[in-house]
Amino acid sequence: WGEAFEVNYLGGAYAVKVSGTPFNDAYRYVDWLLTVPLLLIELILVMKLPAGETAALSTKLGVASAVMVALGYPGEIQENLAVRWFWWALAMIPFFYVVYSLLAGLGEATAKQPESVSGLV
Repeated sequence: WGEAFEVNYLGGAYAVKVSGTPFNDAYRYVDWLLTVPLLLIELILVMKLPAGETAALSTKLGVASAVMVALGYPGEIQENLAVRWFWWALAMIPFFYVVYSLLAGLGEATAKQPESVSGLV
């Protein structure tokens, strides 16, 4: 980010202008490639599912979310709008799988919780 903007202090005020140096979005996507699967796995771990189901769901959702992020990056760096939409559509496939799996899984896990907790979800 430091090179993407120029900040100058002029006459008691800061002036910010774009430097023309683009920010490398790859750093953001590498972060997401690591954190999104880990957050989903953490969510699955607190659902108190049987060990086999936890391992299977963690693997499926971890891989699906990593594929989702990986498919999003080529679209991020494209100049051609049609190509960007193509990569967006591809990334939505694993996204919908993750959302569907969570909605189905959360419904079952919520039903197992005490009434005082299930009302919060």
